Amino acid sequence: MSSALSSLRILRQSKPLILARRFHDCPVSDVQPFRLLLLGSPGSGKGTQSERLMKQFTASHISSGDLLRRDIVQQTPTGRKAAEYVTSGKLVPDELILALIDAELSNIANPNWLLDGFPRTLGQAQALDLMLQKRTESLNLVINLEVPEEVILERIMDRWVHIPSGRVYNLSYNPPRVPGLDDVTGEALSKRPDDCPDVFRVRMQQHKAMTMPLLEHYSPIVATLRGNTSDEIYPQIEREIVNRLGVLPNRLVTPPVSVSKVVSTLQQQRRTQGGILNNETEAVSVGAAQ
Repeated sequence: MSSALSSLRILRQSKPLILARRFHDCPVSDVQPFRLLLLGSPGSGKGTQSERLMKQFTASHISSGDLLRRDIVQQTPTGRKAAEYVTSGKLVPDELILALIDAELSNIANPNWLLDGFPRTLGQAQALDLMLQKRTESLNLVINLEVPEEVILERIMDRWVHIPSGRVYNLSYNPPRVPGLDDVTGEALSKRPDDCPDVFRVRMQQHKAMTMPLLEHYSPIVATLRGNTSDEIYPQIEREIVNRLGVLPNRLVTPPVSVSKVVSTLQQQRRTQGGILNNETEAVSVGAAQ
């Protein structure tokens, strides 16, 4: 009941009704759609962070690798073209990847999304920018994950994958329910051929060389976040989203106040106490707020 009275006081005092957003300084009118690019070295936890962002912000996860695998399996026109390159050991052209992302953005019909796995080069970033500008959906935040190399190497050595689906398990913090088997299909898990120290060090060098131009290109909207674990880094990601975009995670979104429910509750209270609700004095501000 105290919450109902508080809600009615807010309605009486609001001319017009404006509820202040918590935890950051952006005005309500500055809320932006969630359009995020996630960068990070192999093993930095992009998959884990993507799952959390999907849950907390109801965002769609767009992974270029997942899209490519899906369309090849489904033998879509773009998938058949991409399969020709994959089977011959060639890189899939950027225009095909962009076509997959463009189509996926149209299919999801969700203004809030995060992109993972593309772009990897400055040329790809520039091509992506042009495509998103045509859709009037330009990126508005780039999160760069930084995790110490020794921590990543330990994660990689404990990593097992289900190749057909791309599901990833880690023996340290996300083990399969049955050792060596995928939780969904029961099929055998595998080690990636490049999950070894020597290959890892080469990949890290390549990643740094490729990422620096991207960070410079996106510098106005880049946030580089550091930590040893995903649990350390995720609150930093959430803080950047809230402060820069004005978007609250689902667990902090307060349900809207129902004016009719507040008035009905007060009426019931007055009847129970033998009082009479003075509609002209108590409800007039409610009508004005509506």
